[in-house]
Amino acid sequence: MELSYKPEGYSTVSPYLIVNGAEATIAFLIEVFSAVKLRQVPDDEGKLIHAEVRIDDTVVMIADSGEGWPPMPAHVHLYVSDVDAIYQRAIAAGAISVQEPIKKEDEDKRGGVKDAGGTTWWIATKVE
Repeated sequence: MELSYKPEGYSTVSPYLIVNGAEATIAFLIEVFSAVKLRQVPDDEGKLIHAEVRIDDTVVMIADSGEGWPPMPAHVHLYVSDVDAIYQRAIAAGAISVQEPIKKEDEDKRGGVKDAGGTTWWIATKVE
């Protein structure tokens, strides 16, 4: 059997988020998107130097900001089964609304929220 170039179950591309408050971001992802923790690597002070969660079929990598690694705003797009329900769940979990879910020119109904760590999550459901 040939050794794979990537871990089993990982997609080729994974978002990597550098945030203030990686633990809070992970908790948000678990609460809102039913993410599953895969692994966490803390430093000696407990800050996460690397963590991974799975959301549906995608691994999202996350780390706390630190010296030489400032937090970076990011936008991540997710398809979900019910954009309205997930949007409301995100708001209830403390996210700030960027855009309420609406149907525009394409076949998706899409909305956006920003979490406490600074990441904007665009969520969509194909409706046509």
